[in-house]
Amino acid sequence: MRKRTLLLAATLTTGLLTALPATTAAAAPSGLSGDFNGDGYRDLAIAAPIAKISGKAGAGYVAVVYGTASGLDTSKRQIISQATTGIPGTPESSDYFGDRLTTGDMDGDGYTDIVVGVHSERIGSTDDFGALTVLWGGADGVKSGTDISSPLPQYRSELGWALAAGDFDGDGHTDLAAGNNSSPSLNVFRGPISRTGKAASLIGIDTVEQTTIYPDKLVAGEVNGDGKTDLLVMGQEETSSGGNRTRSVLYTGSATGPKPGKKLAGGYTATIADVDKDGYGDIVTGNFMEKSTTEPDGGLGGAITVTYGASGGLGTRTPVRITQDTANVPGTAEKGDGFGWSLSSGDTNGDGYADVVIGSDSESLGSKRHAGQVTVLRGSASGLTGTGSKSYSQDTANVPGTAEADDYFGDEVFLTDTNRDGRAELAVGARGENGGAGAVWLFKSTSSGTTATGSKSLGSTTLGGPSGLAYFGNVFAG
Repeated sequence: MRKRTLLLAATLTTGLLTALPATTAAAAPSGLSGDFNGDGYRDLAIAAPIAKISGKAGAGYVAVVYGTASGLDTSKRQIISQATTGIPGTPESSDYFGDRLTTGDMDGDGYTDIVVGVHSERIGSTDDFGALTVLWGGADGVKSGTDISSPLPQYRSELGWALAAGDFDGDGHTDLAAGNNSSPSLNVFRGPISRTGKAASLIGIDTVEQTTIYPDKLVAGEVNGDGKTDLLVMGQEETSSGGNRTRSVLYTGSATGPKPGKKLAGGYTATIADVDKDGYGDIVTGNFMEKSTTEPDGGLGGAITVTYGASGGLGTRTPVRITQDTANVPGTAEKGDGFGWSLSSGDTNGDGYADVVIGSDSESLGSKRHAGQVTVLRGSASGLTGTGSKSYSQDTANVPGTAEADDYFGDEVFLTDTNRDGRAELAVGARGENGGAGAVWLFKSTSSGTTATGSKSLGSTTLGGPSGLAYFGNVFAG
């Protein structure tokens, strides 16, 4: 399985808080998912996981940009690291703070919180690694954080390697699912989680014993329409020959927590959304690699697979496979494109169907190897198809910048409605931009979907962060 390479990084000193939207003490939080400051507009968290902080290479930070009626406003932002006042921990080399993120209202106060899986954080002088840091939302933005401290699993072996938040037991409180590299391999912290770091209870699940899947990635979403969040567990499964293959298992929500269900074909990343508007969430998985002895067959250049949801979980409809050779999908499948490396979903044109954006971070544009591009596929009554799809790169008209080798444009993608117009805008990360400093592009959406017109780019320094290696834009959450 291809991992994101981590390099040495640049310099950052402390947290920065500037010009947040005005709120009054009497104003109630919006309760809107993805709204960290409760003003009714969704916000965006952007990680720079290999930034140097307090002289420590690879310590990492998270930037928050706040939404407004005009979309994300880069003058209303924060930079948060373990050097920021009110945030637990101390910057250390190779902590990679921010390379695992999820969001949810963890304490039930109406503000969305950010959870950072600091899986490389060493616990004192022990051989345990892994902290779960909750960055608390509030009327003034994210100003404090707490490590979850109770209850904890007996062994922490990179706890937080994978994260997802949702109401898995249907009790109205947000729960946190966190992958662990020892048994239990999946820990579900039942909400609410208090600001002192105490969860209501802990459910330990041995996914290896139950389903032979070791969790590398967790994706939360509502598939079967029963009001409880379901959890897709993606990871490696040992084969009879002693090798490994990538598989996914849908764990369905229940009153006692996630329960193992059906296996899906392999994949490395996924998003869950209702692309055919039938009331059930559909699972879109990305297979960006060609077939080998241990990896699934992504085909030439990579592929995505749509597995349709139903009241019983996974539907009986035959899964649909889409590549760059599928009718009406821009481009041509070529070896090593990485089509399906990153995925996100949202309604980009306000028609009620979820659309899906696909990152091809290793797409070569002419002689520019690994320049990268993204493709937006439209949902419809017949499901996800190539009809009406669009693609963007730095060589697309009206997109800032110029495509260069090893930019990895599309390394991360995210769809979210930050201006409250009913249409999701697109954020694209390129970790390799400017020699690994990284950059983010923001695309607007209209009644016709995403558009390059009016798009803009920003880097770490735009938000008051460091220059140099940081992989800014490597991870999004909101």
